[in-house]
Formats: sequence, structure tokens, C-alpha cells
Amino acid sequence: MAMSSGNESGSPMSEINVTPLVDVMLVLLIIFMITAPLMSHRITVKLPTANPKTQDEAPKTEPIDLAIKDDGSMYLNDNQNPITDAELKAQFLVFAQRTPQPELQIRAAKDTEFKTVRKALGEAKDAGMVHVGFMTTGKE
Repeated sequence: MAMSSGNESGSPMSEINVTPLVDVMLVLLIIFMITAPLMSHRITVKLPTANPKTQDEAPKTEPIDLAIKDDGSMYLNDNQNPITDAELKAQFLVFAQRTPQPELQIRAAKDTEFKTVRKALGEAKDAGMVHVGFMTTGKE
């Protein structure tokens, strides 16, 4: 039992005995020194080599532009005539089959109701379109 030499009352010492802490730390150090070399990979595996395509080699596809006016009319690829829902679904099915699939970029007017945009997104998803982006303007 560790007792203070200057205090005759027999109360415990207020200093921390660091000897057990040092013993535990040395044991952990030895364990880590022994197990660290075992962490390296002993089994050699022939890994495949990557052949990444550069930006020049990747086939480029033009994005699909869907403009939605605030009255709900939709225009595909800056066509002057509005597109109907049936035509839009048919076009989405055609675009979804392309390889690589083009990105659908939606440009909705600021005052467009969200249900119109949601309907267009749902039709794109049902057709199998996976790349969708929203066009906005910068801060003014």
C-alpha cells in the first residue's frame, strides 16, 4: 500500500502511481511491434491493368435541353413548337436507349409550378433516364 511519507494520518497518497501504466504501455508496444510486420500482404495477386479513356476518346453526347415555361408548356432542344406529354414520353424512351445516355438538362422558369417539373422528372425516370441536371442562373 502506497502511503505518503510526510503525512502521519494514514490517508492515501494523492500522487498517481505510473508504474503499472508504463508496464501496460510497454506490453502494448511489444505486441504492436510483433504484429505490425504481419499486416503486410503475403499473397501476391496479379491485378488487372486499368485502361482509362481520356476525355478525347470518350464519346461525346449532346445534352438534352428541356425548357419549361411558367404556364407549363415544355420545349425539347430549343424547338419552337411545344411538345405534348405523349411526345415527351416517347422522346425520353428513345434517349434512354442511347449509349452513352445523354444528360437531361431541365430549364424551368422561376415561377413554374413544381408539379410540372415533378411530372417531367417522373416521366424521365419511368423511361430510364438516369442523368438529370437543373439549369440555373448565377447570383445577380
